[in-house]
Amino acid sequence: MNSFFKFTLSAVAFLLLTGAFVETKAQTINEVLRRMEEHNKALTSLRANVKMEKYNSQLDESDFYEGKTIYLVQRGDKPYVRIDWSKPAEESLAVFKGQYIIYRPRLKQVMTGSVDSAKGNSDVSNPLSFINMSKAELKANFSIKYIGEETASGVKTWHLELTPKTGKSFKVADIWVDGNGMPIQMKITEKNNDTTTVVLSNMTKNSTIKGSVFVIDYPKDTQIVKG
Repeated sequence: MNSFFKFTLSAVAFLLLTGAFVETKAQTINEVLRRMEEHNKALTSLRANVKMEKYNSQLDESDFYEGKTIYLVQRGDKPYVRIDWSKPAEESLAVFKGQYIIYRPRLKQVMTGSVDSAKGNSDVSNPLSFINMSKAELKANFSIKYIGEETASGVKTWHLELTPKTGKSFKVADIWVDGNGMPIQMKITEKNNDTTTVVLSNMTKNSTIKGSVFVIDYPKDTQIVKG
């Protein structure tokens, strides 16, 4: 009887501790989402250094990119995004008004088309889209799991794992959110296990940015390829 009593107490204690642990995780998720919501409401623009790693799971190889990005919030619409890569080669990407344009000087080529019909051409804008998502959008579209506190680019962050509730082009997304509610690292895992990881640093927020910045100029003899 005494052994049974001890076992029962241990079981109850375990259940209480487990319940508290789950509740703590839920509270952390709500707090992170609240901070993201507040940050989203306050953010109007962003300039930052950007690094991207594209991992090919079949070849077990990664390609690395470095450059600068400009991000302009459009209330009620998708944000404008421009990225000027400097490594491994000069290349510019702009996404605005539902269209994308990619300029590759070394090839004297410009690729243009609709973002909705793009196949990998505007992939970096996919991870960056989490910056602009509201708390309601995140909860409606994803099952959210708290992974833990981690350091990303030297900054303490909360790591969240987002699994789409409905059909998406990817199977899971991971975001690392700093204390201000800003996602500074984002990772998209495709259904074939390829990944795209984007890391932001040296950020300047809410400076004045004109829409003309997102127009990419190129020589007249550049070949134009429509997607």
